[in-house]
Amino acid sequence: MTRDGHDGRRPRRRGQGELEAQVLSALCEAPGPVTGAWVQERVGGDLAYTTVVTILTRLLAKSAVTRARDGRSFLWTPAADGAGLAALRMRKVLDGESNREAVLARFVTALPPGDEQLLRDLLEQAERPDEAPGTGEG
Repeated sequence: MTRDGHDGRRPRRRGQGELEAQVLSALCEAPGPVTGAWVQERVGGDLAYTTVVTILTRLLAKSAVTRARDGRSFLWTPAADGAGLAALRMRKVLDGESNREAVLARFVTALPPGDEQLLRDLLEQAERPDEAPGTGEG
């Protein structure tokens, strides 16, 4: 242990997706639009403010959050929850592939039976946009 109380080991480095998920989770728990400093406080004191703002800006580029000017800073609001962010990542991967049909076919055939049925049910609901999801009525 060093004199400043650290054990000399570097903290575990979090991946970009993990940081995005943590920042988005904090925003989803916010009482309304919040500052980057508010998010930094909730995510953890070991993250620099600039890192939090960088993550928020990346989420903005992915349409997962929105921001509004508040004086000289911004207030941030989630545009998507964790599931929405995962869906955006999936869409980005799919958009980067040249053979969408093959990718989708492999994805579906790799799903466990329960997930495959859930996907079929969701696709069926999407074909009937006048029906509210989960109601079974039009």
